[in-house]
Amino acid sequence: MRFVFYTHSLVSDWNHGNAHFLRGVMRELVSRGHDAVALEPADGWSRANLIAEAGQRAVANFAADFPSLQSVSYDAAFDHEALLASADIVIVHEWTDPELVRRIGMARRRSTGFILLFHDTHHRAVSEAATISSLALEDYDAVLAFGETLRERYLRNGWGRQVHIWHEAADVSLFHSHPEIERDTDLVWIGNWGDGERSAEIADYLVEPVRRLGPSANVHGVRYPPTALAVLANAGIRFRGWIPNAQVPKAFARHRATVHIPRRPYVESLPGIPTIRMFEALACGIPLISAPWEDTEDLFRPGVDFLFASNGAAMEKMLRDVLHDTELARSLAAHGLETIKTRHTCAHRVDELLAILRPYQRRIPDQQPAMESVQ
Repeated sequence: MRFVFYTHSLVSDWNHGNAHFLRGVMRELVSRGHDAVALEPADGWSRANLIAEAGQRAVANFAADFPSLQSVSYDAAFDHEALLASADIVIVHEWTDPELVRRIGMARRRSTGFILLFHDTHHRAVSEAATISSLALEDYDAVLAFGETLRERYLRNGWGRQVHIWHEAADVSLFHSHPEIERDTDLVWIGNWGDGERSAEIADYLVEPVRRLGPSANVHGVRYPPTALAVLANAGIRFRGWIPNAQVPKAFARHRATVHIPRRPYVESLPGIPTIRMFEALACGIPLISAPWEDTEDLFRPGVDFLFASNGAAMEKMLRDVLHDTELARSLAAHGLETIKTRHTCAHRVDELLAILRPYQRRIPDQQPAMESVQ
């Protein structure tokens, strides 16, 4: 089948976690013999910031790191209808411009040749409900929501015909352990500042435990204001800046532990939805300690796959235990990896996606023009 993904960016993962998941899903689809292409705006915010920070070489690095993936940039003159005519499945991410969301829906209304899904992986359904409510989703066959609480939000508000759960997951072709790399540093956190959505949590579950314990610690991320950088430095935490997602597995391999600090809107309004970094970290076999969130869908085995710290003092104790108890660290790493491999890989999500699509597929014609002809 021919899959078209409208996304904010496939090329850039600068403050854009959905790119991680989409890359893994597309690689899995391609490996199974499907065609897959991503459409991204040429002036997208994430891509523009990536180039501003890392230059055009970052775009070239994407092509080298993900040679099987294809992304097409579009501008105002792009012929979306021609590309849609070649598609079997079209999945539109919620970051897409609302007018384009409507335009794609109109193309679906005029044609029964493709299945059209809307994909939501953010908290705007709660934090900016009016924005989501105004989207023209009446011509979309279904919505993919990355958690049950988000699915319930869509259903309660009547957004979309049908709503399916489609969690994020780890791309295990990229995220795996590197036993050849020496673990020479105690702790790493890979996460962005978050526009104030978790600044207090970063202080409570990262900065203060490190300041009191004194382990060697690194932070990777973007959009840290000078005040935050000063706080990290005063706690003895080295700020390493942006890291391409393709390099994250080796960064995990150099550290003995990591932490998970979810953004507040998810914890308070969309419980049950962790960040994709949690899936990725566990896939790399690194012990993980998490700040509070409610695993309402039983995605993991808390206390077995990872540790839950109820407050900063608990985080300090658990971090000390993991860094000094080799057997505890080994057990957490092994069990976390086991859960990812059995439940939360991009291969699992592709299986789920194909199952979701199956009832709609009777509409897809047997023969369509080759996708390459419209690029």
